[in-house]
Amino acid sequence: MRLFIWIFLATLSFSFTADESEPSMTKRHHKKDGFKNNYPIDDHGFSSIIKWQFSTMGKKGKVLSFPVEKNNPEWIRNNTSEPVVTWINHSTFLIQIDGVNILTDPIFSDRCSPVQWAGPKRTTPVGLALDSLPKIDFVIISHDHYDHLDTGSIEQIESIQKDNPPVWFVPLKVKERLVDWGVKNVVEMDWWDSDSHSGFEIHCVPAQHFSGRSLSDRNSTLWAGWVLIKDNKRFFFAGDTGYSPDFKEIGKRLGPFDVSFIPIGAYNPRWFMRGVHVDPYEAIKIHKDVQSKFSIGMHWGTFSLADEDMDEPPRALKDGLQKEGIDESRFVVMKNGQMMHLKSYLSEPSLDLGN
Repeated sequence: MRLFIWIFLATLSFSFTADESEPSMTKRHHKKDGFKNNYPIDDHGFSSIIKWQFSTMGKKGKVLSFPVEKNNPEWIRNNTSEPVVTWINHSTFLIQIDGVNILTDPIFSDRCSPVQWAGPKRTTPVGLALDSLPKIDFVIISHDHYDHLDTGSIEQIESIQKDNPPVWFVPLKVKERLVDWGVKNVVEMDWWDSDSHSGFEIHCVPAQHFSGRSLSDRNSTLWAGWVLIKDNKRFFFAGDTGYSPDFKEIGKRLGPFDVSFIPIGAYNPRWFMRGVHVDPYEAIKIHKDVQSKFSIGMHWGTFSLADEDMDEPPRALKDGLQKEGIDESRFVVMKNGQMMHLKSYLSEPSLDLGN
């Protein structure tokens, strides 16, 4: 069944290339028919997906369901002062700062797929129901893959908040997808562009990944991370990414960061995933590169997308932190639905991370 799912998705989107097309005259990551990474990655197409699936036949990691932490939806809806983050699932966080409600890569559907009868199915329930969300001021989207740009979730958010819908910040060329789904307030940005909303500076920054929702649109839209700054408090959302020198540049230009959201899952086998998904050890390198005081792991525990056991990323993260001599309280994983108060982290001075 899993092989069928991956072949099905492969015919739609899961192929990434080290595209060496000529960039535009203006920006190195632009090319004639789309975009490319700042640093080339290995070409893994359909044949590599078949190789991966057959080479690991019978050796797949454990698929697990994780408990959901009980939270207080009424308190969350009415919170206008406490700096709090709630992990909803996968790469979806509700960030509440100074009465501003921010959502990241919202996915509330049962499957991250173009259809709800096939494709990777969630194993852990959503940590906060969509209709329990407070009024969302703005949303940041990292790229157009189905586990980060979910049509059903976007349409429901727009419907529930139709009287005062959020502003959606997206990478280049993703806007037209949202417009097709009836979204009206969309701001499209390139790497290193900046804008503002609700008192936040919003910066679009590089990531190392790929894009596409069909065979005909591969890398036609941009992928990105996001930096949010308010009253000199700095937040970094890495999106979906492999490791690259981009992160040292982000830290140099916009860091150090008070709170970062960094992926830690869907990384095995490394020969296949290395270019586009960091493992927990590389996630720690990102934590250090961007000079983050406090980081939260994401992109694990919701969908079985790779070969590691679904509970391996937190264990590998703990191992990596111990080896690096970093206090485990500085890079944590949350339970789905867990609320975490950020006041203490936002009031601390920057840490010396040895960069």
